[in-house]
Amino acid sequence: MSSNQLKSGALLSYVLIGLSNLVGILYTPYLLRSLGQSEYGLYSLVASVIAYLTILDFGFGNAIVRYTSKFRAEGETAKQYSMFGMFLIMYIIIGVITFSLGLLLYSNVDYFFGASLTNEELGKAKIMIIIMIINLAFTFPLSIFGSIIIAYENFIFQKVIQILRIFLNTIVMIVLLFYGYKAITLVLVLTFFNLLTLLINGWYCFYKIRIKIFFKNFEWMFLKEIGIYSFYIFLTIIMDRIYWSSGQFILGVYIGTAAVAVFAIAIQLQAMYMSLSTAISGVFLPRVTAMVTKKSSDASISNLFIKIGRLQFIVMAFILSGFILFGKQFISLWAGVGYEEVYYICLLFFIPLTVPLIQNLGITILEARNQIKFRSILYAMIAITSLFIQIPLAKYYGPIGCAIGIACSLILGQIIIMNIYYHKRQKINIIMFWKEIGKMSILPSILLILSNNLLKEFNLNSLFNLTLSIIIYSIVYLPLFWCFSMNQSERDLIKTPLKKLVNFQKK
Repeated sequence: MSSNQLKSGALLSYVLIGLSNLVGILYTPYLLRSLGQSEYGLYSLVASVIAYLTILDFGFGNAIVRYTSKFRAEGETAKQYSMFGMFLIMYIIIGVITFSLGLLLYSNVDYFFGASLTNEELGKAKIMIIIMIINLAFTFPLSIFGSIIIAYENFIFQKVIQILRIFLNTIVMIVLLFYGYKAITLVLVLTFFNLLTLLINGWYCFYKIRIKIFFKNFEWMFLKEIGIYSFYIFLTIIMDRIYWSSGQFILGVYIGTAAVAVFAIAIQLQAMYMSLSTAISGVFLPRVTAMVTKKSSDASISNLFIKIGRLQFIVMAFILSGFILFGKQFISLWAGVGYEEVYYICLLFFIPLTVPLIQNLGITILEARNQIKFRSILYAMIAITSLFIQIPLAKYYGPIGCAIGIACSLILGQIIIMNIYYHKRQKINIIMFWKEIGKMSILPSILLILSNNLLKEFNLNSLFNLTLSIIIYSIVYLPLFWCFSMNQSERDLIKTPLKKLVNFQKK
């Protein structure tokens, strides 16, 4: 792999994350006001239901990347092309199964949602489900090409296509919403750009990478090895779906589309919050893998775990404290009337989520040590527990009830149990980790309390006042955090690239 592909691919990954979040922030208010709460809730409900069918991938996409890279390194070109054929057949079968399950879902829409949706909403839901299952049925077999592009490390092409897709999809939807089109059109546009992207990936694989697909010499015993590798990834996928998609379904069954819309907005903000942490940890993944491969000491891995956790906390503490102070007014201005509960739902997500997000290097350590089994099984069990907790809470407390169920599961599984596991079994010094995070938390906590008391005297219900308050808070927070919460190595990590940039501009 060329260094240009690596560096450009990494840079474009950050551009993609930034663009996705920017589009979410700028486009969502227009989408909410164009569709209305009921129509947006209906779209979110259908999308969350269809999301469950995506678990039929079984984690095979990761397996294609891994084993394509393996066969390329070994020079086993014929085995590689035969594997492509085997996976293509499997994905076609999965596509047929997905379409069949989708039709079953289509025929039972009235049964699941008849008590909470109007007849008009039920009719629209059926149309959107048909479009989405056709989209998904074709997506499975065509998705093999995206995995191949990743395995061949052609990151620049892949990221550019994803960036163009986000940009064009957003522009087209803004125009159509302006002319009065609604949720069904939204689904059609998403389907068009998804299938177009997949077909472009296929063209690139055949005419640029010049792959071939053999439908012969299948090594079916090879499936056992792939199955073992994919199983725990599959459990993780299930966990994610149950955690973050079940709320919309439960609310759709028992409450209605307005509640689904509120919860969907909170889920969107939760995804943005999570992306801020994963972007940081990704830079350090090669170093961790190398350390584990070279059998570095537990102490050195612990030190890196703490170091990266501190770096992630720098970003997450600023975002979390800012959201606690300004999130309510931001959501009121951003989403509009009827979304007041989103703030409290987000707090129930953000506060417990911060712990696994500043510890997500632990996932890489487990993968490098091939000890991901415990985490995958635990998360699957906790996710199922979350599902059963959410149902009664949703009946009585609506979207807040679902959020409470998810928060309880996060605290039990991703905080308490995983911290004990990291400390006892992985020999990571969790006590030292929390001492370091505790010291870093003193200043943000003090500023949060003082700022909250001061802001009671100000009216933040206008965009100008809110923006000005955020700027003033940042001007006070950042220098103080720099001086009193960050150590010298963390300051140097930020200063070094800034100095290089300044020197480059002088030249």
